[in-house]
Amino acid sequence: MLIVCFRKLAGCTLFITGASRGIGKAIALKAARDGANIVIAAKTAEPHPKLPGTIYTAAQEVEAAGGKALPCVVDIRDEQQVEEAIQKAVNTFGGIDILVNNASAISLTGTLETPMKKVDLMLGINLRGTYLTSKLLIPHLLKSHNPHILNLSPPLNLNPVWFKNHTAYTMAKYGMSMCVLGMAEEFRGQIAVNALWPRTAIQTAAMDMLGGEGVGKQCRTADIIADAAYVILSQPKDYTGHFLVDEDILKERGVQDFDQYAVQPGHPLLPDFFLDEAPETLVQQMEQHGATPAFKPPPSSSSSSAVPQSSGPIESTFDIIRGVINEDLVKSTQGIYQFDLSGKLKPTMAFMTGKLKIKGDMTLAIKLEKLMGRMNKAKL
Repeated sequence: MLIVCFRKLAGCTLFITGASRGIGKAIALKAARDGANIVIAAKTAEPHPKLPGTIYTAAQEVEAAGGKALPCVVDIRDEQQVEEAIQKAVNTFGGIDILVNNASAISLTGTLETPMKKVDLMLGINLRGTYLTSKLLIPHLLKSHNPHILNLSPPLNLNPVWFKNHTAYTMAKYGMSMCVLGMAEEFRGQIAVNALWPRTAIQTAAMDMLGGEGVGKQCRTADIIADAAYVILSQPKDYTGHFLVDEDILKERGVQDFDQYAVQPGHPLLPDFFLDEAPETLVQQMEQHGATPAFKPPPSSSSSSAVPQSSGPIESTFDIIRGVINEDLVKSTQGIYQFDLSGKLKPTMAFMTGKLKIKGDMTLAIKLEKLMGRMNKAKL
C-alpha cells in the first residue's frame, strides 16, 4: 500500500479532462482525499446507456472523498468550452495548479478499416485537445508555486509493431507524448510536464466495452494509475520531461504488493501497448506467469460421442468447436476468423506480436479470447 505522511495536494486545484469515469476519476478521488479542488472537465452530463457516471456523479464522489468539485461540460476539441471551464475554475478556486490530460479516444483499426471520422476524433481529442487545453491553461499554471501538467500517454517508441495494426491511434497517442517532450523543455524550470502510462491493461468501462467483461480479470484497477500520478504530482516543478510507467515509479517509492491493484490477484495480466519490451518478451512474461494456450488439445479418452472424430489434434480441436458453437456465440462475436494454427499464444498476445492477422481491429482478437475461454468449459 502506498503510504503518504501528509496531504501533499491539500488546497491544490486540479483540472482533469475525462474525469467523469475511469482513470480520470480515480486520479480525482486520490487528490480529493488530500482536500484538493477538482475541476471535472468531461462531456458526459447525462447518463450514458453503456458507460456509467457523469460529471455530476463524479463531483458527488469527489465531495464525499473530502475534496471540492466543479463539474464542467467540456469537449476539449471546443476552444470556447475549454476557455469557459478554465475561467469558471479560476473564479471558483482562485487559480489552477495542475492539469491532467486524461481524455482520449481509441480505435484499434488498420489504415483501410479506419474511417476518417474516427481519425479526426482521435487526433482531435488526443492530440489537438491535449495541446489546446495545455496552451490555454499554461498562463494560469505559471502563477502556481508548483505547477504540473501530466499527460496519460506512452513513452515514444518507434518500434514498427506499435504502428502497423493501428497507425491512426498510435499517431494520436504519440501526439500527446510529443506535447510532453516539447513543453517540458519549453517550460523547464517553470512547469513540470510529464507522461504516465500503465504497465498493464487497466479495467475501465471502456475496456469492458472493448473486450467484454471477461477481460477484466487480466487487468489492474485504475487505483495504480492514481497512486502513481499522486507521486508525480507531489514532486517539485523541476521534476520534468519524464515518460513514466506506473509500476516502475511505485516500485521506486517502495511499493512491493501489486496484487492490491489486480482485479483478480494471481491471474496473468495483459501488458499494455507501446512499452520498450519487444512483443516476444511480453509473451514470455505472460507464459512465465501462467498464461495458458488459446487452444488445448481435446482429452484423448473422454470425448463426446456426438462430436465426430478426426485424424489430428488440429482437426479434433475444430470438431469440438463445431460441437459447442451456437447462434448466441456467433452473434456475440460478430467476426470471421481464418486460422493458421501453430504455437501457444493467446489471441490478444498473438495479435500484439503480429502473429495473428485479423482484418478489422483488436476488438476481434479480444472477443476471440473471451470466446475461447467460454469454450474451455466444453473441455476444448
